[in-house]
Amino acid sequence: MPEGPTIVILTEETAKFTGKKILAVKGNSKIDQLRLVNKKVIALKSWGKQFLICFDKFTVRVHFLMFGSYLIDAEKDREPRLSLKFRNGSINLYSCSIKVLEGNYKELYDLSGDLMSKKWDPKKAKAKLKNIPDEMICDALLEQDIFAGLGNIIKNEVLYRVRLHPESKTGKIPDTKLRTLIKESRNYSFEFLKWKKKFVLKKHWLAHTKKICLRCNLPFTKKQTGVKKRRSFYCENCQKRYK
Repeated sequence: MPEGPTIVILTEETAKFTGKKILAVKGNSKIDQLRLVNKKVIALKSWGKQFLICFDKFTVRVHFLMFGSYLIDAEKDREPRLSLKFRNGSINLYSCSIKVLEGNYKELYDLSGDLMSKKWDPKKAKAKLKNIPDEMICDALLEQDIFAGLGNIIKNEVLYRVRLHPESKTGKIPDTKLRTLIKESRNYSFEFLKWKKKFVLKKHWLAHTKKICLRCNLPFTKKQTGVKKRRSFYCENCQKRYK
């Protein structure tokens, strides 16, 4: 599943279509495709893991789910979910969810919840975490209404960075540790973006898919944790569990 930084890259790659009219639309999406023809794209934005194609009175929301992908100015040898043709190129989306949202995107999304937005508000994130004291932190970090854009890779890496066990109860984590976790979630997201652009992201993984803790030289635990049952990689020795 593409995480927030990957969607930011997509918005940068498609920026050339801002202000351009869509000349043709195709794909197996069930949305009203004719509605998009001859419409001018006013903005291409990201909100967490969602890619937003914004028009004057409505927004096309794209979510890449677990296996979604895209190509710019090129196509795969299969039918796209949605393909938008412009005079200066094309956006081709595959294996993703497409939905039309009525209204201006600025009214539809709270940017203070997007980890990579300039309007990100860590205080709001902390307040929301305080409201779910019994939830494991491995689940809480994946709540998109709290940390929009944070996915499983960032979850594992940040928990390892701040030495926090994924099965810690959110309400038991000390305030200082919680503030550090929130801060590093944003910091790592921008590092992820930098490494992804340089094609060196995996070289910087310290926990995700790893077998040995570099700090302790002990085997990592690999486990599907929390209610969400997402894969966690962690060290039982140096990542403290609060319960």
